[in-house]
Amino acid sequence: MTSYQEMYRRSCEQPEAFWREQAARLDWFEPPETILHQDDNGFYRWFRGGRLNISHLALDHHVDNGRGDQTAMIYDSPVTGTQQRYSYTELRDAVARTAGMLRQQGIEYGDRVVIYMPMIPQAVMAMLACARLGAIHSVVFGGFAPHELAVRIDDAQPKVVVTASCGIEFDRIIPYKPLVDEAIRRARHRPSTVVVVARPQERAELQPDRDLDWETALAAATPAAPVPVEATDPLYILYTSGTTGKPKGVVRDTGGYATALNFSMEAIYDLAPGDVFWTASDVGWVVGHSYIVYAPLIRGCTTVVYEGKPVRTPDAGAFWRVIAEHRVKTFFTAPTAFRAVKKEDPDGRLLHSHDITCLKNLFLAGERLDPPTYEWLKGMLNRPVIDHWWQTETGWPIAANPLGIEPQPEKGGSATFPVPGYQLEILDDLGNPLPSGKQGNIAIRLPLPPGCLPTLWGDDQRFRSSYLAAFRGYYNTSDGGYLDDDGYLFVMGRVDDVINVAGHRLSTGEMEELIGAHSAVAECAVVGVQDDLKGEVPIGFVVLKDGAEIDHSTLEQDLVRMVREEIGAFACLQRVAMVGKLPKTRSGKILRKSIRQLSLEPDVPVPSTIDDPSSLDTIREAMREEGIGRYRDNG
Repeated sequence: MTSYQEMYRRSCEQPEAFWREQAARLDWFEPPETILHQDDNGFYRWFRGGRLNISHLALDHHVDNGRGDQTAMIYDSPVTGTQQRYSYTELRDAVARTAGMLRQQGIEYGDRVVIYMPMIPQAVMAMLACARLGAIHSVVFGGFAPHELAVRIDDAQPKVVVTASCGIEFDRIIPYKPLVDEAIRRARHRPSTVVVVARPQERAELQPDRDLDWETALAAATPAAPVPVEATDPLYILYTSGTTGKPKGVVRDTGGYATALNFSMEAIYDLAPGDVFWTASDVGWVVGHSYIVYAPLIRGCTTVVYEGKPVRTPDAGAFWRVIAEHRVKTFFTAPTAFRAVKKEDPDGRLLHSHDITCLKNLFLAGERLDPPTYEWLKGMLNRPVIDHWWQTETGWPIAANPLGIEPQPEKGGSATFPVPGYQLEILDDLGNPLPSGKQGNIAIRLPLPPGCLPTLWGDDQRFRSSYLAAFRGYYNTSDGGYLDDDGYLFVMGRVDDVINVAGHRLSTGEMEELIGAHSAVAECAVVGVQDDLKGEVPIGFVVLKDGAEIDHSTLEQDLVRMVREEIGAFACLQRVAMVGKLPKTRSGKILRKSIRQLSLEPDVPVPSTIDDPSSLDTIREAMREEGIGRYRDNG
């Protein structure tokens, strides 16, 4: 068995040879001519000249090789009380017909399709159908409000939007079609067609000459064959929060992504064809793209599509029920999910009523795995509990315990080692390497491995400024952390103004724009403070305009409603404190880092650049009065 250190060293010292071998494990229509090159912008690209189709890799390849009867996808929906199983042959046929339906609406190679869907089989089919045609999908999380959907429609400029009549949140029906209609009304770009999956829980009003019923359109469609595309062609655009408030359209190429995902399924998750892999996420996030849809199917595994929650569907034993019932070998979710389970069933009473002997490994990502949750899971499960770390931009893990190469001893709070392909270093603010134990900026030496973003959609300059400008020759993750003496990576959190709420990356800058637009607000700051359940939650600090007459309760309700309507309920802004002034530098920059520190520590160093040191006391007193952060429990 190859050692981790040997494989990692080779991936760094001989990246082209290493990734040539990994790419050769895929079923290419034409193998790549050049493994690694730099394009006209100086950006690194993988597998130039190679031609493939990721829908073919995920479906047709397995059918053609005699595994068409194996279960490809299990749909488990406790909120509707339904389950469905699709063999590889059945899923291939459904995707081919869906692709034919999209083609009849004018979708061809290079066109964009926005998908705004709940966790239903048609969401997966729509993604794979776009890939089958060589079209580019952009999935938007179904919890986003119309404004956010409109921004993404304007940026991606899709010909078609695919949606459903509703989503279901516990037992609450959320009509999707009115949200889509409002988003299109707000957007400058007008899609020509909206395809709607009609669900029995909610009827959707179809607009003549624009809207189509999914089943009706599907019945009239002819199945489409996979279209060969270049390895460097975009597969999808996935929008992630940026510090400016405007989302960044992360581009994922096809050949590098397929190669990296296939490698990761074996090297990290230790999964073989036929194994059952369940990722409890949503296809609207990168985790869902990579490890609900593409990676499990490329690897020939069975993937579980779950429309439910960790609790209240029907109880805190939901995860254990799914694992036992579908014989899940590897489970992957966010720490937030298990904090909710722990809160409702701290003694694991519901776990003991299910046979989960099938479960070999538990993976967690999306936010920091706090030590109490890690220890609780270890004590409950007596199995490997693997904290691993990656980003929307990378598309697959940067650091993990490489179970399929050489499992390593676990260290609570650590994401273990860099994954082969990622040359990870800790740098100070000037770009100098730091020794072990010293906290700094986590950076990855270029080139990034296959599967990572080559650029941002329509914005090469923002790609440079966001990721490449800070440290020459490196990709800047914007996360801080350190490597210990054993080489274990500890990720301590963001160093920019993006916060992580229950695994969802959200821009505090965008929330500040919304709050600042209120007629009573002169200026504001939004920071993330620690929360036992969600990891972080946003807290607003506002300074009122002179003469503004509004009480605290009314203002708080107004601002919470505005953020909910414009971003979505999952943003979780629930607390707003009114203050007389905000701490700023002499040049006028708000000291958000100091505000965050005040929520954690009693004594915060007064920055030398602060304009008015007493402003920190103002924030501290507001936190004490409102019970924010460290004052939440002790008054």
